[in-house]
Amino acid sequence: MAQGNGTEVTEFCLLGFGNQGKFQCVLFVVFLVVYIASVAGNAGMILLIKADPRLQTPMYFFLQHLALVDICYTSAITPKMLQNFVVENKSISFGGCVVQLLVYATFATSDCYLLATMAVDRYVAICKPLHYPVIMSRTVCIQLVAGSYLMGSLNASVHTGFTFALSFCKSNTINHFFCDVPPILALSCSSVDINIMLLVVFVGFNLTFTVLVVTLSYIYIMAAIFKMSSTAGRKKTLSTCASHLTAVTIFYGTLSYMYLQPHSDHAEENMKVASVFYGIVIPMLNPLIYSLRNKEVKEAVKAAGEKFF
Repeated sequence: MAQGNGTEVTEFCLLGFGNQGKFQCVLFVVFLVVYIASVAGNAGMILLIKADPRLQTPMYFFLQHLALVDICYTSAITPKMLQNFVVENKSISFGGCVVQLLVYATFATSDCYLLATMAVDRYVAICKPLHYPVIMSRTVCIQLVAGSYLMGSLNASVHTGFTFALSFCKSNTINHFFCDVPPILALSCSSVDINIMLLVVFVGFNLTFTVLVVTLSYIYIMAAIFKMSSTAGRKKTLSTCASHLTAVTIFYGTLSYMYLQPHSDHAEENMKVASVFYGIVIPMLNPLIYSLRNKEVKEAVKAAGEKFF
């Protein structure tokens, strides 16, 4: 990776949150607690679904993979961020930066498609209940999950490949707490027109397609609910969607704000705040959302608690 002066970029420096000063220790403790809670909560969700026979359904199969994806993409960025709170040298090797972006982008994109897949699952369960076991067979579920990972890998590979094919001669200081595409592009002395086009096309397609799938699924779901004559039936059906709808709203709202906000003087700092919420806080919230608002999960947790304690 040649620079304009003929030297080679071997590492980048992560600026993080700028002048943290006396708040470094506080931020370290807060983010460490959030990260531990996130990993423990999602790992617990995976083990709970594997252990409880009542949770061996397509919805929980998808939820299991959602928990795995959350662990992977928050683990791609949080440990390095925590390290940089307590060390003077905030550098990351060129190869480390490549791997971080590749892993983060793969699983963050897979998250989008898994949430869309879960919306389709709820649509089939509510609108076509008699055909649900056939439509959402084990083979179909595996194919949908594999497709989510494939789309994540494709998206990440394209962005990572084109981003690190650039020449960097302005600086090696990334104005972020992890290696993400926009702040890396800002360091390039090459033309980034193709990179920006790819970012708009891929992020735009991933967001538009998955949001469209979720929206259409819930339009049909709401239509089916309004046709129900029983109030109790409506409430029960809505309760099965409440957790997923909450997770979708938080996830896509934050993602849209991160990548589709107009340029402003505070855009970079806003991006950092949104990235913290999206990459660190949301993975912690998902297990809480699905456990506190899901009767089957709460019963499984209770049964597990009685078994071990």
